Amino acid sequence: MAAATSATAVVNGFTSPFLSGGKKSCQPLFGAVVNKGVSTTRKLVVAAAAAGKKSWIPAVRGGGNLVDPEWLDGSLPGDYGFDPLGLGKDPAFLKWYREAELIHGRWAMIAVLGIFVGQAWSGIPWYEAGAAPEAVAPFSFPTLLGTQLLLMGWVESKRWVDFFNPDSQSVEWATPWSKTAENFANATGEQGYPGGKFFDPLRLAGTMENGVYVADGEKLERLKLAEIKHARIAMLAMLTFYFEAGQGKTPLGALGL
Repeated sequence: MAAATSATAVVNGFTSPFLSGGKKSCQPLFGAVVNKGVSTTRKLVVAAAAAGKKSWIPAVRGGGNLVDPEWLDGSLPGDYGFDPLGLGKDPAFLKWYREAELIHGRWAMIAVLGIFVGQAWSGIPWYEAGAAPEAVAPFSFPTLLGTQLLLMGWVESKRWVDFFNPDSQSVEWATPWSKTAENFANATGEQGYPGGKFFDPLRLAGTMENGVYVADGEKLERLKLAEIKHARIAMLAMLTFYFEAGQGKTPLGALGL
């Protein structure tokens, strides 16, 4: 009984007006999330699932849950049936794991680029850059750490709440003069792919019609697949960088540069 009460308190805390931008939600922590999506995108996702799944093992199309898990229907971008540990059996957790993969992959892509550019610019190995941040930017280590904790803590807390309560963070109180709700709202209806004027300034996945961003479902699906593939490669690259760092090597050094 006490455990149930504590769990309820935690859920209520995450849906507090402070974290949810003044819009309190009664949605369960791992409940189903209904996005206000674009019908075109939804149709494409259903069509992709109906077209059949691809296997992560070449030339293999069956063989049980190891090769063809029943809980992966091919609707997720980059879904090749790879879930040997069965982490995605619960649809709610599958949605969370995809969000985590996407966010980690995006950070990995930025990190890989930053490691190459940072070392080429300063000559300092990436795993030593934190001890000498002034070599890359005019900040001391305490200033850099404090700023990162504050900014990342704030942004990640807002993203966390928005995952369980979509569109709750698009509020005007943050910066009323810049139309925050309009510029930062989810323009595609897809969780993790906000699009819009700010997140898609080059209009790669949409167009502007009468000053309003309109998502292109077909382009969005292609870009989602390309992004998750590049994200996975970047995460593997970061893993390689960690092993290299353990041996006192850097990516540029391994390339002889």
